[in-house]
Amino acid sequence: MKQNDVIRILFIEDSVENAEQIISLLRNNGTAVRPAQATNEAQLESALQELSPDVVLVNPTVEDIEISTVSRHLEATGKDFALIGIVTEISNRLVAQLFASKVRSIALRDEPDQVLMVIQREFEALRTRRSVRQLEATLRESERRCDALLDSSRDAIAYVHEGMHVRANRAYLEMFGYENFEDIEGLTLLDMVSGDNADDFKDLLKRLSRGEKPPKRVELKAISGVGDRFDATAEFAQATFEGEPCLQIIFHRKTVNAELVEQLQRDSATGMFNRSRMLELIEDAIGDAAKGATSQALLLIEPDNWTSIVEGIGLANTDALMAALAARVDRHLEDEQIAGRLGDHTLGVLLSHRTDSQVQALVAALLDVGNEGIIEAGQNTITLSVSIGGALLGEKNANTRQLLEQAGNALHSAQTQGGQQSEIYDPAATEKEEAAREQHWLALVERALENDSFILYHQQIISLQDAEGEHSEILLRMNGPNGEVLPRYFLPVAERNGLMPKIDRWVLRQVIDMLAERSREKQISTFFVKLSPQSLQDDSLMPWLSERISEAALRPGSLVLEMPESKVLTTLKPAQDFVEALKKTGAQFALEQFGSGLNSFQVLKHVDADYLKIDRSFMSKLTENPENRDKIAEICIKAREAGKLTVAEWVEDAASTPMLFACGVDFVQGNFLQEPEKIVAYDLA
Repeated sequence: MKQNDVIRILFIEDSVENAEQIISLLRNNGTAVRPAQATNEAQLESALQELSPDVVLVNPTVEDIEISTVSRHLEATGKDFALIGIVTEISNRLVAQLFASKVRSIALRDEPDQVLMVIQREFEALRTRRSVRQLEATLRESERRCDALLDSSRDAIAYVHEGMHVRANRAYLEMFGYENFEDIEGLTLLDMVSGDNADDFKDLLKRLSRGEKPPKRVELKAISGVGDRFDATAEFAQATFEGEPCLQIIFHRKTVNAELVEQLQRDSATGMFNRSRMLELIEDAIGDAAKGATSQALLLIEPDNWTSIVEGIGLANTDALMAALAARVDRHLEDEQIAGRLGDHTLGVLLSHRTDSQVQALVAALLDVGNEGIIEAGQNTITLSVSIGGALLGEKNANTRQLLEQAGNALHSAQTQGGQQSEIYDPAATEKEEAAREQHWLALVERALENDSFILYHQQIISLQDAEGEHSEILLRMNGPNGEVLPRYFLPVAERNGLMPKIDRWVLRQVIDMLAERSREKQISTFFVKLSPQSLQDDSLMPWLSERISEAALRPGSLVLEMPESKVLTTLKPAQDFVEALKKTGAQFALEQFGSGLNSFQVLKHVDADYLKIDRSFMSKLTENPENRDKIAEICIKAREAGKLTVAEWVEDAASTPMLFACGVDFVQGNFLQEPEKIVAYDLA
């Protein structure tokens, strides 16, 4: 988790319970929270210094501090905050009072969906404001550096506004035979072009003045100040000079081998654009979309069952296979449609000026390329099918990372449907389409439950205090029609449709069997297993679990069930009863995402957890953030006093482990230490 994904919230609130409700609401929605509370002016000053909050939630009925005082202290810091009023009822007078105190938004406490939406909206607006300020500062610095580099550049560069030169570097002046910029200040760009190209060039400048996209490169015959003519190429880009829009032009004498430049932009195997060139073209399309251009899309094409294909033809023949596939794809594309190789077995197609129906027609045609006969790859001949994922590009998703992620997710979703399928993400998708997607994933989950198609992985949890035996967390995947599916695709659907108790029970059955097998082999193992809040409502779970643990004769403490702190808080009484019954079976309980609440140790008065898995937000930039280290050390001291063991999750670098040991952490876990590994099937018989 990145630091920017954690919302630092300051509650101006008398009631801890009210604050905890909002924290749990955010946490259950997948938002990490770093909270603090202030009920008077002194606490407010301290919290502003220690927490540096992003969002301030103020209850106008708080007794010992006025909203105007809160606003004054916030302004005194000189920082940007999102100040939100949380009220029980709305009146015209209250709204006027809150807005006069510079509250940005108001939410009703009894409407959790509204509270969640308002907080997320204001936090996103805050991040946007911060990003804009950072970008403006970066832009100013870049402009200063560019101006300094301009004169030292060997490229002939000029800036033109309404056809007139407003800036030119030394190389430009030397190319055209001028001593000083004043010599060309009154000249137009047309004065630099031979009469043979003047009409075409004038027409180009007119089109550019109407806002059309400039061409990347134009070949022409240029003319110097003394009348010498020479072959040149001109490259165009939109720019600004002293705050005014203008055109940047780079002239090259035709000494560079144009074929070599073109070759450097091509993938050697397929002949299509290579990844770096494709990303440049995608960036250009993103820029057009941000300016309002429509009817653009990105398609990703991959052969189905790639792993099996590589095993069959050998890695050395994959380039030949992709070249043959690229040739087939290229036959279906028109001249203005851009195609390139974005990965080892991923082709990308960038479309412009295409309606939704035209995009769908092209996708249908591309899906059929596998039926055009066998493909030769070295000495091998194979047939293949492809799956296609894509995303329509518009102003709302005009971001390269977001566009690639949306298209990639759509491709993965298409691949899980069994091969030779397609899925196109539409930012303006209808609820009907979302419902159809929900039904598709629901059917896959139900089928997995019927056919035992889930897969278990484990990730090692490493002891820093020489604990006995092996400790691991059990992670879940699902076998889809075209490979393994990550839980983020199917678990939300299962949760919305009440299937989590069945999935939890399936996982527990497998884990108990594994622990029993390891016990027979004299292996000391401890497995952590996630449990959903829905299972707490299943009255039959605990009798079933108790019976299975007893039959397996598990070592006490070998099975640890875990739930996030926020979800335990929202189901406190069922969780309390469940943990009490769980302890009688010899199993143990862990609180995940611990430390995210205002007073997390208060939960331990109600739920007797054995392990505290420290919230992942504290692991962000641990080596650079002493505040996080202090918080972890504080949690470890209190945990040790309470007789609890601590686990630091999401450890992602080597420097963090010794720091966590110094803080007193008992166990560490993370991809840096060990990537999750598939659990090999075993024969219980």
